[in-house]
Amino acid sequence: MKRFRFVSSTLPSLGGLGIPISYAIGAVALGMAVPRLEAHFLPGLDVPISVGSATAMLSAIASGLLPLTGLVFSLAFVLVQFSATAYSPRLVAWLTGSATLSHALGIFTATFIYSLAALAWIDRGGSGKVPLLTVMVAMVLLIASMAFFGLLVRRIGTMQISRVLAYAGDQGRAVIKRDYVPLANTRVDALAGASARLATGASANSHAQAAPKDAQLPAPSQTLVHRGGPAVLQAIDVHRLVALAERENAVVSVAWAVGDTVLDGMPLIRVHGARRALPERVLRQRLRLGPERTFEQDPKYALRLLVDISIKALSSAINDPTTAVQALDQLAALLLRLSRCDLDAGRVRDSSGNLRLVFPVPVWDDFVMLAFDEIRYCGASSIQVMRRMGALLHELCAQVPEQRRPALQRYLERVDNGIRRAFEDSDDLHDASQRDRQGLGLSGERHRS
Repeated sequence: MKRFRFVSSTLPSLGGLGIPISYAIGAVALGMAVPRLEAHFLPGLDVPISVGSATAMLSAIASGLLPLTGLVFSLAFVLVQFSATAYSPRLVAWLTGSATLSHALGIFTATFIYSLAALAWIDRGGSGKVPLLTVMVAMVLLIASMAFFGLLVRRIGTMQISRVLAYAGDQGRAVIKRDYVPLANTRVDALAGASARLATGASANSHAQAAPKDAQLPAPSQTLVHRGGPAVLQAIDVHRLVALAERENAVVSVAWAVGDTVLDGMPLIRVHGARRALPERVLRQRLRLGPERTFEQDPKYALRLLVDISIKALSSAINDPTTAVQALDQLAALLLRLSRCDLDAGRVRDSSGNLRLVFPVPVWDDFVMLAFDEIRYCGASSIQVMRRMGALLHELCAQVPEQRRPALQRYLERVDNGIRRAFEDSDDLHDASQRDRQGLGLSGERHRS
C-alpha cells in the first residue's frame, strides 16, 4: 500500500482558547491549594522580609503582567496582520495558531491570577508572616512568563520572509517524504505499478490517462453526499478506507482530491460493488473536512503558498522581485523531490492486489504548472525573475528523471518566448535571456570567464 498517512482528528483541539483557559484554571487551583497546604504542613516556613515588601512585590507582578500581556499581544497581532498582508493571508493560521502564542497568553494569565491569590495570604490573620512557598511559586511563574516572552519574541522573528519561505518549503518536503514512494524504491507489482510504466519513458500525464478511470468501475451501489456549507477536503484516511472496502469486498471512490472545496449536495464518496450499504457515519469519519487547506496530504498547498508570496511580491504595489527569486529557490527544491517520486498514489490495492480505493491526485504536469505559470506571467517584465526562472528550469531538466523532462522543457520554451515578447530592446533581451541562479548575480557568460 502507498505510504499515505492520515492523522486522526477525532479529539477536540487544545489550541485556541483551550490552552489559556487551562492555565487560568490551574492558577486558580494553585492559588487555593498551595497557601492552604503550606499553612497546614509548613506553618513555620516564612520569608524574612516585611509584609509591606512582599505585598508590593506581588502587587507589582500582578499589575505589571496585565498591561504587558495586552501590549505584547497587540503588537504580535499587528505584526501578524502586516505579514499576512505582505505575504499571503493563508499564513495567518500558521502565525496565530502557534502553540507558543497560546502558552504565552496562558502563563501570563496564570501568573496574574496566582499573584492576586497569593496577596490574600500575606499577613494572614495579622500574623505578620510572609509564606515562603506561596511567594516562591509566584516567582517561578514570573520567571516562566519571562521565558515565554523570549520565545514569543523569537516566534515573531519567524515572520521574516526568508523564514516564512523556508517554513513553507519544509512543510512541503515533509509531506513528500511521508506520502510518496521514491521511484528507485517503487516495486513493480499490484501495489505500485506506476514505476513499470514510468521506466518505459511514459510521461506522468500519459500515465494518468492510461490508468483505469472511475467510469470503468462497477455502477456505484451507494453515494455519500456532502451536507452543509463549503468545506475543504483536508485529508483521507486511506488505510481505514482500504480496510473497510476489503472487508465489504467493494471499491471506494473519493470524488475529490485533497485540497478541493466541496459544496452542498456534491458527492463525497461512491461505493462500488458492496454487498450492503455502508454506514454513512463511518464513511464520513474517513474524510476530514475543514474551512481551509492544510499541508497534510497536500503537497500542492506548499507550492501554492510559495507562488502566492511570489506573485504578491511581483505586484506593482510591492514590486519586490527578490522575494520571488527566493521563493523560486524553494519551488525548485520541492519540484526536484517530486520528480524523483512515484506520483500515482491515487489507486490503492489491498494485500491481495485487489483495487480498493480510488481518489484523484495531481500528476507531474499539475505540479509544474502550479509552480511556474503564474510567476512566469506576473514576472514576465522582470529581468531578475526571468533570469532565475530560466536557470532553474535549465538545471531541473538536467537533474530530474528523463520521464519528467518534457514538461520542464515546454516551460523553458514558454519562458524564452515570453522574454522575447516582453523585451523589445536588444540589450534588455540579452540580459533577460541569461541563466542566473541569483537573478541578478553571476551570468553564464561571466561565470565561464
